[in-house]
Amino acid sequence: MPFNPEHSAVTVLGLGPMGRALAGAFIDAGLRTTVWNRTAGRDRELTGRGAVGAPSPETAVAASGLTVICVVDYDAVDAILRRDAVTDALKGRTVVNLTADTPDRARKTAAWAAEHGIGYLDGAIMTPATTIGTPASAFIHSGPGELYQEHRPALEALGGTHTHLGEEIGRAAAYDIALLDIFWTTMAGYAHALAVARAEGVTAGELAPFAMGIGAFLPPLFEKFAHDVDSGGFSGEINPITSAASSIAHIVHTSEAHGIEAGVMRTVQDLARRVIDQGHGADGFIRITELLNPR
Repeated sequence: MPFNPEHSAVTVLGLGPMGRALAGAFIDAGLRTTVWNRTAGRDRELTGRGAVGAPSPETAVAASGLTVICVVDYDAVDAILRRDAVTDALKGRTVVNLTADTPDRARKTAAWAAEHGIGYLDGAIMTPATTIGTPASAFIHSGPGELYQEHRPALEALGGTHTHLGEEIGRAAAYDIALLDIFWTTMAGYAHALAVARAEGVTAGELAPFAMGIGAFLPPLFEKFAHDVDSGGFSGEINPITSAASSIAHIVHTSEAHGIEAGVMRTVQDLARRVIDQGHGADGFIRITELLNPR
C-alpha cells in the first residue's frame, strides 16, 4: 500500500520513554503527530519538533484516524479510553494498543472497542525505546488483518520489523508474555548465579565471560526443545533429566550453604523429580513442559 506522509496523521497517547520514542519516530517520518499525556509538560520536546500538543485525550484522538496508545498497563488504558468523551471521539477510528499486559485483557479491550464501533489492533514492542525509529526495532501485532494492512504504512514509520501474528486479538500479548517469561527468568537466574559466585569469591566481572559462553549455546537448544514440545518427543540422549536433577541439587546445596535463597531452583528441582517419578527419567529436561501444561 503506498504511503503518503503528507496525508497521514497519528495520535500518540502516553509520553513515557516508549511513548516519546514512538511519537518522535512518527514526527521524523513526516506524519502529522498529535500527542497527549496525563502529566502535563512531557510534550515540550515533541512539540518543539513539530508535534501538536492536545489539551485533552478526546481532542487528541479526534485529530487522527489512528491512535497509538502506550502506557503502563491496561488499567491506565481504560482510565484514558473509557471516558465517555474519548469513547465517543474514537468511534469510526482505530486504536493500536502497544501497552504491555495480558492476553485476557487484550481480548476484553477488543470486545469493548467492537461494542463502541472502534477499530482495534493489539501489539507489543519487543525492543528498547532507544531502537524505535531504527532498523533494530521489532513490533508484533494481532487483530483483523484488513485493519492491520490499512494502517501498516503508518506503523512501519516506526522502523524495524512488524509481524502480524494473526486475527486472534490475544496472540501478540501471548507472545509478549511468553518472551518476557524467558527474559525475566533468565535475568533472575543470572542474578542468583552472581550471588552464588560472589559467595564463593568469584566476582561478577570474572564470571561474565563464561556466562556469555553459556548464553551462546542457548539458541540451538531453544529450537531443538521447541521441536520436542511440538512433536511430543523428549529425547534425553544428550542430557537426561536425571542428570539435570543432580546438577540442580548441587546448586541448591551450595546456595543454601551460603544462606542464599534457593526457592526458584527448589521449585525446578521438584518439577524434575516429579517427571522422574512418572517414569520419564531418560527423557530430556524440557519434558517439564508437559507437567506444567498437560496435553
